[in-house]
Amino acid sequence: MSRISVVTVVRNDLAGLLATRDSLRAQRFGGWEWIVVDGASTDGTAAWLAAHADEPAWWRSAPDGGLYDAMNVGLDAARGEHVLFLNAGDTLAGPEVLGRLAAADGDLLYGDALERGADGQTRLKPARSHRFAFYGMFTHHQAMAYRRTVAAGLRFESRYPVGADYAFTLQALERSERVSRLDFPVCVFAPGGVSQRHAAVGRDDQTRVRRELLGTGRLLCAAITATQCCAAAMKRHLPTLYSLGRFRPLDISFRL
Repeated sequence: MSRISVVTVVRNDLAGLLATRDSLRAQRFGGWEWIVVDGASTDGTAAWLAAHADEPAWWRSAPDGGLYDAMNVGLDAARGEHVLFLNAGDTLAGPEVLGRLAAADGDLLYGDALERGADGQTRLKPARSHRFAFYGMFTHHQAMAYRRTVAAGLRFESRYPVGADYAFTLQALERSERVSRLDFPVCVFAPGGVSQRHAAVGRDDQTRVRRELLGTGRLLCAAITATQCCAAAMKRHLPTLYSLGRFRPLDISFRL
């Protein structure tokens, strides 16, 4: 059995899929499998998968219900001890990442992320502690690996169009006996994802998740949302100041 299942969801992004594939092929650790779920792409992605059917351990190209539905399909197909969701265009932060993930102990593993900015610069975004999960996602889901047996039966629920990964992670946390904060960056996050394009919807989803899964009161939910809106405004209007508070200098050893 593979130690790590890497699930990649793609639709009409062959270049992104190949970037993710190249990142996986650069790994020095061999105990991983690649699961690709394609949403019936029309840009050559499906044809590439058919021509390279031996590269993913499992793949499918068919219409689906969107990102989270495809992630559920990938989760069901995974056979590794831990599952990492690395979507098309996202890459691993270095050639040792999967080996270090496999050596870690925990039901939920998470680490820092690298982010590529619009200026082309790559910055280190430290993970928050999982103990602050009530505030929101404590790192990108691309920097989290879930033990498959712990995640079994959980779903990315489409009723949260942008916040399903937050709800999934909270439920995985509740099931986890051991949560491990890793001391290395896991992924390079590709900009322009759903959560960035629909940030306001994401904040609304997170409020619903807090109330429904955590029982958080309205006043605290409102305070958290206000704090997140202030952070979003700072990111938009004062990006340099925001970066100073949220990012850290990038160690050259983290670069691919």
